[in-house]
Amino acid sequence: MLKCRSVWRTLAPFAGASATLCRQNVRRTGLNNGRTPAHVPAAHVATGPAGGGGGQNHFYVLLVGGTCLGGAIYAYRTLKGDQRRYQERIAEISSRPHRRAKEATTSIRTEAPATEAVATQADGPVFGGAAEEAPAEPQVEEAARQDSAQPSLTLPWHAPYLLIGGGTASFAAARSIRARDPGARVLIVTDEPDLPYMRPPLSKELWFSDDPAVTETLRFKQWNGKERSIYFQPPSFYISPEELSDAENGGVAVLTSKKVVHMDVRGNKVKLDDDTEISYDKCLIATGGVPRNLQVLDRAGEEVKNRTTLFRKIEDFRSLDKVSRNMKSITVVGGGFLGSELACALGRRSHDSGLEVIQMFPEKGNMGKVLPEYLSNWTTEKVKTEGVKVLSEALVKSVTCKDDQLEIKLKDGRLVKTDHIVAAVGLEPNVDLAKSAGLEVDSDFGGYRVNAELQARSNIWVAGDAACFYDIRLGRRRAEHHDHAVVSGRLAGENMTGADKPYWHQSMFWSDLGPDVGYEAIGIVDSGLPTVGVFAKATAKDTPKAVTEKSGTGIRSESETEDVASSAAAPSAPAPAVAREDDYGKGVIFYLRDKVVVGIILWNVFNRMPIARKIIKDGEEHADLNEVAKLFNIHED
Repeated sequence: MLKCRSVWRTLAPFAGASATLCRQNVRRTGLNNGRTPAHVPAAHVATGPAGGGGGQNHFYVLLVGGTCLGGAIYAYRTLKGDQRRYQERIAEISSRPHRRAKEATTSIRTEAPATEAVATQADGPVFGGAAEEAPAEPQVEEAARQDSAQPSLTLPWHAPYLLIGGGTASFAAARSIRARDPGARVLIVTDEPDLPYMRPPLSKELWFSDDPAVTETLRFKQWNGKERSIYFQPPSFYISPEELSDAENGGVAVLTSKKVVHMDVRGNKVKLDDDTEISYDKCLIATGGVPRNLQVLDRAGEEVKNRTTLFRKIEDFRSLDKVSRNMKSITVVGGGFLGSELACALGRRSHDSGLEVIQMFPEKGNMGKVLPEYLSNWTTEKVKTEGVKVLSEALVKSVTCKDDQLEIKLKDGRLVKTDHIVAAVGLEPNVDLAKSAGLEVDSDFGGYRVNAELQARSNIWVAGDAACFYDIRLGRRRAEHHDHAVVSGRLAGENMTGADKPYWHQSMFWSDLGPDVGYEAIGIVDSGLPTVGVFAKATAKDTPKAVTEKSGTGIRSESETEDVASSAAAPSAPAPAVAREDDYGKGVIFYLRDKVVVGIILWNVFNRMPIARKIIKDGEEHADLNEVAKLFNIHED
């Protein structure tokens, strides 16, 4: 711009002189025209001076035109040169981190071998390198934690597929994207320090492990005795974020301990908590949720907060495990799935350690919001046999710290003293990015509102706990289960690669109260709805332990097969009557809305979920649900 101004200052005198001469010629023309006889037609009036003035005008016009053309050419060349120098400067700045990394690598290689060995022991293996050998199976979890702590030298400035969140939905989407687009470059950004892992074992199988180092190995034995890790894949499955941009065959990279704090939808980019910006072509939001807390605990002092666990992540499992080994009393607040699972797990541990485990909730029985009252009462007695002291219809009024103990005062006057509190009172969907991204949050169910293809915008999808989706049979809803995270993440990944499929899958969820009692559920299971239960006497094979011995997995949604629904047939033998009171060994509970089945719980009945899914999908009225229960073969020995 400065150079253009200099050119103009140089050419301005010539242009000014030309303009002056033109004005003088115009005046002379006016005078001459003033002497022209009035009868001369206007069409013959000359615009230039009399005689040879027209040629002089042409000269000045050419002079001014040539000056302007020359200035334009000069300005164009100047701008092109400035643009070229700017691009060279940007390229030079971008290459600085690579040069520093190369220099650092060179200096490290010149150190003594002994120093290198010490560094290797301290830092662990290189994160997910392409040439890295897969670690031995028992060391996968240690490598995953050490690798995710490695500082990155250069972050990718662009990711064709950006997945926000490092949970089940993100991992399922990454696998789906790579399946349909083998050369895809996928970047997962997670605020956790760990690689993607499954959450259900944190409140189930890990607590029943005999390994004293289970908090470090994060390996557990399923009810069938087989061992597995909570991590979906070892570090060798991934590539490092630094290698993503140049990976010839693409890959999946995980950026750990980084949080996306701002989303620019129009600019197709996000900002991390360290002010790093990453652009994307397509983005998935799978931020999951955060544990809710009681207001009385939120308002309590720091002493109370330091003795309270909101259970959700690996670090929460490790923390609670340590507390259970060092404290004398733990109180679980909440009677839902998570609260009941943790109460049973801690109660089982109390048999050997003498730990006092208390569970309190405002309902009349365990899982009172889900199970019909008779089954909720039965479940409560089951939890008590695990060594748990159950306090029903308990509303917390205040919590204080006194004499190195927590005192929980209930609204009915009861007082409970304990050393530690576990709050398991639900999940709040994480919608922190809604404001900056301009995305709609559902006012009834929470979470980002998405269409049938799980889209929130043309190039933004949402999956998992954070998605409020439209169910083709049950209306708009939100689910917080492992199976939903897997299926919605998989579908979002497919649609990000152009599949354009609607979400029609009825996700299931399951819960185990130890190895002997478990259930699977689908649809809307609300104790406020009318229910019909059909039960039978259970056998030794009707337990979570038995089903995992047969399927080989404790994550029961992994063993589902859709063809069961079409091949299953009702037995010809008539069904016995509903089992007598308190004999709920196994059975099926139907939840009705306007006489149509909208939810089903399979109580100690396994591998029949596709049948339940089909019943809900059909949406028909059934005159006799005892006949429908035959489809589940609950009366077989």
